[in-house]
Amino acid sequence: MRRIYTLCFCAMLVCFGCQWQMAPHDSEAADRRIEVSRFDRIESLYLTTGDFSAMQQMNTSYPAQTRMLIEDVLKLGHVNDPDINTKFLTYFQDSTLQQLIDETQRQYANMDDLNEQLNNAFDQLKQALPELPTPHIYAQISSFDQSIVVGDSTLGISLDKYLGANYPLYKKFGYTDRQLRTMTRAFIVPDCLSFYLLSCYPLAPDSVEQRETRMLHMGRIQWVVNTVLHQQVFNNEFVEKAAAYMKQHPKTSTEDLLTLACS
Repeated sequence: MRRIYTLCFCAMLVCFGCQWQMAPHDSEAADRRIEVSRFDRIESLYLTTGDFSAMQQMNTSYPAQTRMLIEDVLKLGHVNDPDINTKFLTYFQDSTLQQLIDETQRQYANMDDLNEQLNNAFDQLKQALPELPTPHIYAQISSFDQSIVVGDSTLGISLDKYLGANYPLYKKFGYTDRQLRTMTRAFIVPDCLSFYLLSCYPLAPDSVEQRETRMLHMGRIQWVVNTVLHQQVFNNEFVEKAAAYMKQHPKTSTEDLLTLACS
């Protein structure tokens, strides 16, 4: 099951699927330390130089990530199509996208801070939800298409969606001030937790179309993220309702809170 999520608050609630499934080689994932895999570096090498060996490395070292990027995010065709490598390379030859690649690699040359933050965040999350597996987290460049992508045991960060509220290309493409506020390095970890939890605790299919239920569920997820990170990242009426509920029901566990609207 592959799921794609964007930064839009409401859009976070329209993609649902089965419970998170761990790949066989991830059976001990809960005990490993997180280090974001730099899929974006190999991708950048291919897209800026056309080095075919880089494309081969993408397919051999990151087959699931490459498939999701090409098929589900960019929607360029099937990963096994004879001309897919050329289509992928050609797509990014636009000068704007080349500039995007360069800026992404410049801003995220070092991600040690994010590795540390992700480890701390998932350690805290595991205390609240000990049965949750830890996903394999990687970075990619997606051409403004998505912010976070969630697959079976994987979580991808599209770095091009976190270049800062003042990044000039964002305004050129019409992002609103509300969207720009979240398109910063500081929102990567909160978004990872939010989309991860949303994939693990989806609403029941018959609840997806009910706006109030959707917003309440997202508010509960965001309250959990705030609690895990010990900061008020998300602040809206639905987060406040979740906080009020937990205050009124102090014996309610995090698991119980997140499953209130999932059945």
